Amino acid sequence: MNYLKNALFFAICILQNHAYGQKHYILALSKGEKKLVVLDYKTLEVVKMVSVGDDPHEIVTNHDITKAYISIPSMNAAGHEINIINLQTLDPEKTIDTRPFTIPHGLVFRDDNLWFTAQGSKNVVIYDLKKDKAVQALGTGQDFTHLIYLSKSGKTFYTTNVESGTVSIYENREIPPYMPPTGVLPPNAKTRVEWRQSLIDVGIGAEGFDVSPDEKELWTARPDGTIVILDLEKRLIKEEIKTGVQGLHRLKITPDGKTVCIVSVKTGDLLFYERTTRKLEDKKNFGQGAGIFIDEDNRMFISCTPQNYIAVVDLKTRKEIKRISIKRPDGIISAAVPALK
Repeated sequence: MNYLKNALFFAICILQNHAYGQKHYILALSKGEKKLVVLDYKTLEVVKMVSVGDDPHEIVTNHDITKAYISIPSMNAAGHEINIINLQTLDPEKTIDTRPFTIPHGLVFRDDNLWFTAQGSKNVVIYDLKKDKAVQALGTGQDFTHLIYLSKSGKTFYTTNVESGTVSIYENREIPPYMPPTGVLPPNAKTRVEWRQSLIDVGIGAEGFDVSPDEKELWTARPDGTIVILDLEKRLIKEEIKTGVQGLHRLKITPDGKTVCIVSVKTGDLLFYERTTRKLEDKKNFGQGAGIFIDEDNRMFISCTPQNYIAVVDLKTRKEIKRISIKRPDGIISAAVPALK
């Protein structure tokens, strides 16, 4: 009994020490200063500015939140770099050379693999971080393959292909044996598991998108003011909404799945749509948004790239609570970083 009490006490001490040593940040990219801007999660004051490559766009972390991965597309120069930042020391650690896959942009981390879109190569690439090499490249054959969402199962992913005006739906599924021209299957014929792509035409310019928490719907938007809703089970367009707001760019579905927030990089309007009724709930204007992130405390961060600031919005009141001055901000995430051992 005493042994169990001592073990429990020891475990609690470890957890308390871990929580005490943990650092909680908001991480924002500045394309204007070529920096990762590290902000205190609560106060939103700058903790440190970390140098990164030219033109940083998107950022993700690994599972234990010890490293950040930042895509450096350098679109006019066939970029081929992803920066790795040590989040415990807040220092640059390494740069991945993605060649021959160029213009890396959208990022997802899963099971020690970094998935990224390679716009210049019209690919989605799976990069094994332990082996330090690309282990698979899945071609979309589409122009400007930009953002990516990987399903919870890891067996489906979606990308927006902005200049082709399509959404790629890639599924990892069983394929029947190949039937040779003779019409007779060989005796050793068997099914195989491979990735297969379907394309849905959503209109040129559709870029920002999000998938509902139940993974049954995908919402995207076009600069002409049209919202396009896909039924992911039937693989077709379920509905289109004409908002009349030009420049729709990025969107985010709230964690509860009830509201879709869509921002215009042209007008600065932020639209709140009720997801099930498709009705416009609210319309605000916080700035020309080029990116959206929602943190654990229901704060929305809008990267107003043309205006050099991040607007922070309380989603409960839908009021702006802070404006953070950052030169040409883009990707934003939160990170609860464990203490150094």
